[in-house]
Amino acid sequence: MNHKLNPATIFLLVIPPLLWAGNAVVGRMIHELVPPITLNFIRWVLAFLILLPMAAHIYRRDSMLWRNWRRYALLGLLGVGLYNALQYLALQSSTPINVTLVAASMPVWMLIVGRLFFQAKVTRWQMAGALLSIAGVLIVLSRGEFAQLLALRLVPGDIFMIIATITWSIYSWLLTRGNDGELRNHWADFLLAQVSFGVLWSGVFSAAEWAVTKPAIHWSPALFAALAFVAVGPAVIAFRCWGLGVQRVGPNVAAFFSNLTPLFAAMMSSAFLGELPHVFHALAFMCIVGGIILSSRR
Repeated sequence: MNHKLNPATIFLLVIPPLLWAGNAVVGRMIHELVPPITLNFIRWVLAFLILLPMAAHIYRRDSMLWRNWRRYALLGLLGVGLYNALQYLALQSSTPINVTLVAASMPVWMLIVGRLFFQAKVTRWQMAGALLSIAGVLIVLSRGEFAQLLALRLVPGDIFMIIATITWSIYSWLLTRGNDGELRNHWADFLLAQVSFGVLWSGVFSAAEWAVTKPAIHWSPALFAALAFVAVGPAVIAFRCWGLGVQRVGPNVAAFFSNLTPLFAAMMSSAFLGELPHVFHALAFMCIVGGIILSSRR
């Protein structure tokens, strides 16, 4: 692992937040064309079909997939079935800028989940960083008007995104536990192992969505293009680039790049949705990034 950044590594680590921001913006653009849970299901079915030719050998009888099926069923539930579905639900009532800024508080929830459930140590710098990042999230939730915190008037999408962020934190800690054996040798093998169960979970959730509501899918060339993007870009390409970048510089350095997501989301929202960022968005972004910088100090 080479901890020195070079142009190729920077390129690898910039691609994922760009695609994640695009996922939020596209999800907002098509939120009236396809139900959110169904969107998540279709996205991962397409990703499954893309990954299958590269990693179908994981289904052999002696594969670690079957020996640890409960682990991959849980990872698929949290990382595929729940996180992305909650994000698309959030985009029904919140903006891509808000959603990605709330998601940028991920390191804070990582600390909390690690301390409570995985006996991870938390330093004073990490605590200070957590408080600063939480301040950034509160700025987003209050829309920059702190008097609103007393009334606590939250948009449903903000709540969904907080739950999604906690879900992803638990998922990320679980990734560091367990024996994955040969499935860790190739990124497509490990991702397909999770997606195989995640597609089942998301299918169940989508069926429930159709059973309790009256959704409709408005098929169009724009929707087909959006589905292709969310399946290929954020689900497959971003995962591959992120894995390569982390291998080169380590997770601590790579984590700083993930906070480019709300910046890219703000730029894309302005360009494609006409949703201009506000001063409180910039202040929240600075708080969240400052908190992560503090958390990384030793």
